[in-house]
Order: sequence, then structure tokens, then C-alpha cells
Amino acid sequence: MALIDNCKTAMRIVTTAYDTEIQEYIDAAKLDLGIAGVETGTLDALTNKAIMTYVKMSFGAPANYEQLKSSYDEQKAQLMNATGYTDWGDA
Repeated sequence: MALIDNCKTAMRIVTTAYDTEIQEYIDAAKLDLGIAGVETGTLDALTNKAIMTYVKMSFGAPANYEQLKSSYDEQKAQLMNATGYTDWGDA
């Protein structure tokens, strides 16, 4: 299943009307993780979950925004500190 489909399922969205917006949030999440040094070239369950959390946090005006933001920040921090998820080059 494609990441966009996973995000839509998690948010209980069945229409394609928001696909462009959701894809933009997916792309933004990948960029945000990349800025933090997290490799997003090959996605796995952990990176996918962080991206899905970012999308849920960003889409619309969720009542639980603060909880989602905190969850995303924690997931990102864990990925930043986990072996095999970052590539800082020769820094």
C-alpha cells in the first residue's frame, strides 16, 4: 500500500479530493526529516509512521494538534539518534 493510502486510511479519508494536499504534506515531512539528518530514501515502518504523524498533525485543524506535534517531534528525535537512520557524511 502506498504511503498516501496509509495516511488517508489513518485519517479515515476515502475520497481522492485531498490527494494533492496530502502528498504535499508527505513531501514536507520527508524534507523536515531530511533537514534533521534522517535518511528518507528508503522508507520503513518507523519513518513511515513519523511521516503519517506529520500528515495527521498538518492536515486540517486537528483537535489533538499538540499531542500529534509532540509525538512527531519524539519520533523524529528517535530517528535522528538511531543507528542506520542518519547520514551526516564526514561531519
